[in-house]
Amino acid sequence: MPGKALILVENLSVPFDRRVWQESTTLRDAGWEVHVICPQGTKRDTEPEAVIDGVRIHRYPLTAASGGPAGYLQEYGSALWHTFRLARKIGPVDVVHACNPPDLLFLIARMLKRRGAKFVFDQHDLVPELYLSRFDRGKDLLYRGVCALERATYRAADVVIATNESYRDVALTRGGKRPEDVVVVRSAPVVDRFRQVPPEPELKRGKPNMLCYLGVMGPQDGVDYALRALAKLRDDLGRTDWHAVFVGSGDAFDAMVALSIDLHLDDQVDFTGRIPDADLVRYLSTADVCLAPDPLNPLNDVSTMNKIMEYMAMSRPIVSFDLREARVSAGGAAVYAPANDELEFAKLTARLMDDPAERKRMGELGAARVAGPLSWANSAKALLAAYAATGQ
Repeated sequence: MPGKALILVENLSVPFDRRVWQESTTLRDAGWEVHVICPQGTKRDTEPEAVIDGVRIHRYPLTAASGGPAGYLQEYGSALWHTFRLARKIGPVDVVHACNPPDLLFLIARMLKRRGAKFVFDQHDLVPELYLSRFDRGKDLLYRGVCALERATYRAADVVIATNESYRDVALTRGGKRPEDVVVVRSAPVVDRFRQVPPEPELKRGKPNMLCYLGVMGPQDGVDYALRALAKLRDDLGRTDWHAVFVGSGDAFDAMVALSIDLHLDDQVDFTGRIPDADLVRYLSTADVCLAPDPLNPLNDVSTMNKIMEYMAMSRPIVSFDLREARVSAGGAAVYAPANDELEFAKLTARLMDDPAERKRMGELGAARVAGPLSWANSAKALLAAYAATGQ
């Protein structure tokens, strides 16, 4: 019978973290009493305590890291203390479900396991690959440290949830987990959040084509590649018949705005920051081509990009670099430039701008994938199977 589940998150607030919120409500619908511990947001999810749609959320104050690895150690230390404090307040649970990064929450899970809980490790990121891709410091002492924390998390976990087959392979090989203890629960867009509305030509700023990027703007997310590709679209291919909108934020946001100015793109590129869902769907419904410029690196090649899933939910054609999991997600809904080749990325963008019939075909294919094999309905079944595998 369902019992009491505690979900631990450090990376985002809830319900802003869409994957965690989908998991929480899926478990609630299956009869679980669901508690979530997460940081407070800055503009949303600011209340320390909330009950939303039957899910009990416990939030703590947290200052995001700055200044490199030392800043992350300070952030994670604070998060760990607050999570420990709130977990003790909540009391015994049947399942503790920890979402990384960081790979430190196994410390809380071990404490709760001593009280009879089972530990589900929800691996959102491969932290060793994230470290290599984000900091460009090589396999130094800190890299070896994050590898050790990942090993400790795998050892402590009763069941591992992987976001795709590439992550599952890592859990089986590097993590040494048994195949029956690793379950793939793919991230999927919330269909109700991504419903097309009539396009608004005025958002194109007088241009016939609109290009759109949606997502986080961190050092590994490739916004700089997209901007340089747009500069080549203008300078090398002679195309000025477009306007681009970059939706989202992150710790590279200011640097990307500055880069757009350095490339003299500021008259053709808008940065919106984070915006309400109603505005997000306006931009995506108007966009002719969507950009997935995540460069090839140890993390991106094996990670499922939420932006790709969300573009497909909105029936948008995609330009991506040729990454393993990008092809698994998008299939024929995207065209693929050789890894990190900005000129080819620009050429493929121009090709789609000139071919509305192909854009329509790709968009319909992507929407069908999200509504069918990649839907959350399938992921929800896998999530409940993972909980069943704990024996709870």
